[in-house]
Amino acid sequence: MPRAKFQTLTEQMFYILLCLRQECCGMDIMDLVPAMSDGRITVGSGTLYNLLEQFLDANMIRQTKVEGRRRSYILTATGRQILDAEYQRLCRRVDDYRRCFSEEGAK
Repeated sequence: MPRAKFQTLTEQMFYILLCLRQECCGMDIMDLVPAMSDGRITVGSGTLYNLLEQFLDANMIRQTKVEGRRRSYILTATGRQILDAEYQRLCRRVDDYRRCFSEEGAK
Protein backbone atom coordinates (compact mmCIF):
# COMPACT_ATOMS: atom_id res chain seq x y z
CA MET A 1 0.00 0.00 0.00
CA PRO A 2 1.52 3.39 -0.95
CA ARG A 3 2.03 5.88 1.85
CA ALA A 4 -0.22 8.90 2.06
CA LYS A 5 1.23 12.06 0.57
CA PHE A 6 3.11 14.10 3.19
CA GLN A 7 2.76 11.35 5.81
CA THR A 8 6.53 11.68 6.11
CA LEU A 9 8.60 14.58 4.84
CA THR A 10 11.93 14.64 3.08
CA GLU A 11 14.62 16.82 4.64
CA GLN A 12 14.02 19.43 1.97
CA MET A 13 10.27 19.47 2.65
CA PHE A 14 10.87 19.74 6.40
CA TYR A 15 13.23 22.69 6.07
CA ILE A 16 11.08 24.53 3.53
CA LEU A 17 8.09 24.31 5.87
CA LEU A 18 10.28 25.30 8.81
CA CYS A 19 11.33 28.43 6.90
CA LEU A 20 7.69 29.29 6.29
CA ARG A 21 6.90 29.77 9.96
CA GLN A 22 7.50 33.36 8.87
CA GLU A 23 6.63 34.92 5.54
CA CYS A 24 9.26 34.14 2.88
CA CYS A 25 9.67 34.18 -0.86
CA GLY A 26 11.41 31.44 -2.81
CA MET A 27 14.81 33.18 -2.86
CA ASP A 28 14.63 33.65 0.92
CA ILE A 29 13.94 29.93 1.35
CA MET A 30 16.85 28.97 -0.92
CA ASP A 31 19.14 31.06 1.33
CA LEU A 32 17.60 30.02 4.66
CA VAL A 33 17.61 26.24 4.22
CA PRO A 34 21.42 25.89 3.97
CA ALA A 35 21.85 28.41 6.80
CA MET A 36 19.43 26.52 9.08
CA SER A 37 21.04 23.15 8.30
CA ASP A 38 24.69 24.25 8.54
CA GLY A 39 25.01 23.66 4.80
CA ARG A 40 23.86 20.01 4.92
CA ILE A 41 20.68 20.67 2.95
CA THR A 42 20.23 22.72 -0.20
CA VAL A 43 17.16 23.20 -2.34
CA GLY A 44 17.33 23.78 -6.07
CA SER A 45 14.87 26.15 -7.66
CA GLY A 46 13.04 23.41 -9.60
CA THR A 47 12.55 21.33 -6.47
CA LEU A 48 11.57 24.34 -4.40
CA TYR A 49 8.90 25.67 -6.73
CA ASN A 50 7.51 22.19 -7.37
CA LEU A 51 7.18 21.61 -3.61
CA LEU A 52 5.67 25.05 -3.03
CA GLU A 53 2.96 24.23 -5.58
CA GLN A 54 2.30 20.87 -3.90
CA PHE A 55 2.17 22.53 -0.47
CA LEU A 56 -0.28 25.15 -1.81
CA ASP A 57 -2.50 22.43 -3.31
CA ALA A 58 -2.48 20.58 0.04
CA ASN A 59 -3.32 23.81 1.95
CA MET A 60 -0.08 23.49 3.94
CA ILE A 61 0.99 27.00 2.98
CA ARG A 62 -0.76 30.04 1.58
CA GLN A 63 0.45 32.76 -0.71
CA THR A 64 0.65 36.09 1.09
CA LYS A 65 1.68 38.51 -1.64
CA VAL A 66 2.82 38.84 -5.22
CA GLU A 67 5.30 41.49 -6.35
CA GLY A 68 6.00 40.91 -10.05
CA ARG A 69 7.41 37.39 -10.24
CA ARG A 70 8.22 37.33 -6.53
CA ARG A 71 5.67 35.41 -4.47
CA SER A 72 5.68 35.12 -0.70
CA TYR A 73 4.23 32.30 1.38
CA ILE A 74 3.52 31.39 4.98
CA LEU A 75 2.69 28.18 6.83
CA THR A 76 -0.98 27.40 7.51
CA ALA A 77 -2.41 25.54 10.50
CA THR A 78 -2.51 22.39 8.35
CA GLY A 79 1.14 22.84 7.41
CA ARG A 80 2.05 23.36 11.06
CA GLN A 81 0.25 20.13 12.02
CA ILE A 82 2.16 18.18 9.36
CA LEU A 83 5.46 19.77 10.41
CA ASP A 84 4.73 18.97 14.08
CA ALA A 85 3.85 15.36 13.18
CA GLU A 86 7.17 15.01 11.35
CA TYR A 87 9.03 16.45 14.33
CA GLN A 88 7.33 13.92 16.63
CA ARG A 89 8.18 11.10 14.22
CA LEU A 90 11.84 12.15 14.21
CA CYS A 91 11.88 12.39 18.02
CA ARG A 92 10.52 8.84 18.27
CA ARG A 93 13.35 7.64 16.00
CA VAL A 94 15.91 9.34 18.21
CA ASP A 95 14.29 7.83 21.32
CA ASP A 96 14.43 4.37 19.73
CA TYR A 97 18.11 4.86 18.90
CA ARG A 98 18.95 5.97 22.43
CA ARG A 99 16.96 3.14 23.97
CA CYS A 100 18.66 0.52 21.78
CA PHE A 101 22.13 1.74 22.59
CA SER A 102 21.44 2.21 26.30
CA GLU A 103 20.13 -1.39 26.42
CA GLU A 104 23.29 -2.57 24.65
CA GLY A 105 25.43 -0.79 27.21
CA ALA A 106 23.50 -2.41 30.07
CA LYS A 107 24.40 -5.94 28.85
